[in-house]
Amino acid sequence: MSTPATRTWHEPSLAEVDPEIARLIDEEERREADTLRIIASENYVSRAVLEASASVLTNKYSEGYAGKRYYEGQQSIDPIEQLACSRMAALFGMEHVNVQPYSGSPANLAVYFALLSPGDTVMGLGLASGGHLTHGHAVSITGKYFKSVPYGLRASDARIDLDQVRALAKEHRPKLIFCGTTAYPRTIDFAAFGEIAREVGAVLAADISHISGLVVAGVHPSPAGIADVVTTTTHKTLRGPRGGVVMCKQSLAAAIDKAVFPGLQGGPHNHTTAAIAVAAHEAARPSFKVYAQAIVDNAKALAEGLSARGFDLVTGGTDNHLILIDLTKKGVTGKVAAKALDRAGIVGNYNAIPNDPRKPFDPSGLRIGTPAVTSRGMGLAEMAKLAAWMDEVVQAPGDDARIARIAGEVKELCAGFPAPGLRV
Repeated sequence: MSTPATRTWHEPSLAEVDPEIARLIDEEERREADTLRIIASENYVSRAVLEASASVLTNKYSEGYAGKRYYEGQQSIDPIEQLACSRMAALFGMEHVNVQPYSGSPANLAVYFALLSPGDTVMGLGLASGGHLTHGHAVSITGKYFKSVPYGLRASDARIDLDQVRALAKEHRPKLIFCGTTAYPRTIDFAAFGEIAREVGAVLAADISHISGLVVAGVHPSPAGIADVVTTTTHKTLRGPRGGVVMCKQSLAAAIDKAVFPGLQGGPHNHTTAAIAVAAHEAARPSFKVYAQAIVDNAKALAEGLSARGFDLVTGGTDNHLILIDLTKKGVTGKVAAKALDRAGIVGNYNAIPNDPRKPFDPSGLRIGTPAVTSRGMGLAEMAKLAAWMDEVVQAPGDDARIARIAGEVKELCAGFPAPGLRV
């Protein structure tokens, strides 16, 4: 009788197999530990989410849906996906959830594929006004295969112009209206969008990728019960892995599921699905509500600190996690400022402002946010320091000595607020 084989050899680590990649990962972990990460779409996930993301689930192929797979061996996979779906449904108050999209853009594409035909009319906030590429922009597939009618902002206060939305909707009778943003610091009026969509018989899709964590915590209004479809990424304010989700009314469930698979993609990334389930479990805890409120409080405090130092903020401030800064009066471009801030250990991104006269790769603005620094436990006092440092850097983006000093001060501050999930 044969005996089971016993593994006695040494399985090499990443550092042994590929020291170059291991070194770069270690460098990134140190960078995330030592800097103030204020990119509005970034965050830190917990050690639990990281463990799920890096689990053996990456080994398993699972085309199809729970109970209806094209591969055997799904005894663990099906319950994981079912948990992810049920937890997300409970968080957002939605009837049906699909957690298989690989990211937010495929989640949005699934909405188009499920509900529209090529050439149909779609409305979304224009990219130049803070909308997303997948809401119908010309360079996106959503603007090439569908007739896109973008709406914009009021000139007086840079808020979404709902009068214009209604007028355009009545004129063009779109089949789909997207309400959602990627660089908009104010509350989205889902109820008003719902009224307009009903008036013209359009499907309303709410893309809440940036604000989903704020929505589940009750610090931003929810589109549940208003929008027919809700899409979101699972990172950003939700503090999950890099994934996408489509949620919808039960009447649209079959069409959405068919659009995701087999319409747009093959097997889901099971390790990401598990990490989504973990993140949803964490977001259901009372402590997450405290965290989400702190994101908004910190953003408001940072906005006030910057405004007091002469920074021109689009809309004058923020209601959520995001601040959009117009640097025109500071005499520096967004790209120059972002590069200087990065050298000082303050990591944001240059961004176009509404009706920006400059080109997208060298725009007039900065987009910053507070999800990641809030995950580290930083509060109002730290936001005051951050505003002061940003002011110093923007005043003299070429002053290497000043920038080096600030980088050291930033590193010292970060040491007192260890980031979730990091080993260093």
